[in-house]
Amino acid sequence: MMKRMTLFFTLAAAGMTMMNGCASPEARYYTLAASRSNVTPAVTGRASRSSEPLWIEVTPVRVPERLNRIQLVVRDGTSGEVKLLDTSRWTSPLPDELRDALSQQLQSTLGALDVYQRGLPATQPAFRVTTEVVNLDANVGKWAAATIAWTVRRLPDGKVLSGRTETEVPAPGQMEGVVKAYREILAATAADIAAGVQSLDR
Repeated sequence: MMKRMTLFFTLAAAGMTMMNGCASPEARYYTLAASRSNVTPAVTGRASRSSEPLWIEVTPVRVPERLNRIQLVVRDGTSGEVKLLDTSRWTSPLPDELRDALSQQLQSTLGALDVYQRGLPATQPAFRVTTEVVNLDANVGKWAAATIAWTVRRLPDGKVLSGRTETEVPAPGQMEGVVKAYREILAATAADIAAGVQSLDR
């Protein structure tokens, strides 16, 4: 009887070891929000011209359907094949990640307030920012690139300025390098948009 029990516990332990060995690796989560030290400081002179804040409304970013998911989508650094990485995920859906990161950069660069979901002021000029990701791609360990179309609309008169930011930057290492490169791309896009807002704010 003791031998049978010993055999049972030995087999059970072996089974648990195999199950633990086959467990899926834990997912890692990434965000496109930049740390405070990496956000471009305000360069606008509006504060000296007016006591009113600069109002902006950064709307959700449109992305291709293949990218509209929680997992990161990249190219394999060796084969170049497109891969959906189930263990590398965004902390929120990609359109929200992009919107929040652009808003963060624009508020800091322009000294502005983003009133998205809070309503635009009725009597003061405001600037609505819309963006669309035409392409966002990364070859792990090599590069990351994007083409982002954007439009700034001055309210209430409706004057519009549109542009397109095309950027490619190195993305060394693994996924941390890709995410860092995406942040650089968004910073470049935000700089172009900020210049558009300043052009309309004259």
